[in-house]
Amino acid sequence: MTAQPHIQLDASLGIDRAIVVGDPARVGKFRPFLSDAADLAYNREFRSLAGAYRGVRVLVLSTGVGAPSAGIAAEELVNIGVTTIVRVGSAGAMRQGIGLGELIIGTGVVRDDGLSARYVKRSFPAVPSPRLLSRALELAPSAHFGIIRSHDGFYMDDNEAVEAYWSGKGVLGADMESGILLTLGLLRGFEALSILNNVVLYQDDLAAGVNSLVGGEDAVAAGERASIELALNIVT
Repeated sequence: MTAQPHIQLDASLGIDRAIVVGDPARVGKFRPFLSDAADLAYNREFRSLAGAYRGVRVLVLSTGVGAPSAGIAAEELVNIGVTTIVRVGSAGAMRQGIGLGELIIGTGVVRDDGLSARYVKRSFPAVPSPRLLSRALELAPSAHFGIIRSHDGFYMDDNEAVEAYWSGKGVLGADMESGILLTLGLLRGFEALSILNNVVLYQDDLAAGVNSLVGGEDAVAAGERASIELALNIVT
């Protein structure tokens, strides 16, 4: 079988459940949770491994930053037979009261990325699989459930005003990949869900928050572990 050009995997893998992360370094953090874990491929930002959780085979794949590469990953996963994709990512809170390391689970996404609008009009809703969302509600009732926003960059001059606007509309947090993932789930027919670990308090310093994730600081690191375990329990 011919490997997909970016993720470098093919349908002979025989796995229909995938968890996607942004950072390639995060892929290895799944290893302690999996039995028979084995590295698969590493091309550009797309690093993968497979293993078993509760006897069920699971694929873990990094997508890099942003909608374009996440969209490539989702399309190519579908091409090799994946029917369930759960994102384990990070977010910046857009409301007070969401602490570091607390989980935000999107019940819908404001599609402020550029790519998803190339697939379908922005009036088309980006929402998760009802089955996966119901499972998340059952397993993580203390998580923050609500609308999130996906965007394309950190450093635009009007970011503060844009975030204040969406915060005022009740948006819980922001990331860069959930919008395209949930949109493609509906368009391509796979089940999708996004689980986000809060790494930046609302109106706090972005660089400090992202660095806390990289540095593995306690609350953020605990949130990352919780998001990994939750995703594994949902997909299996």
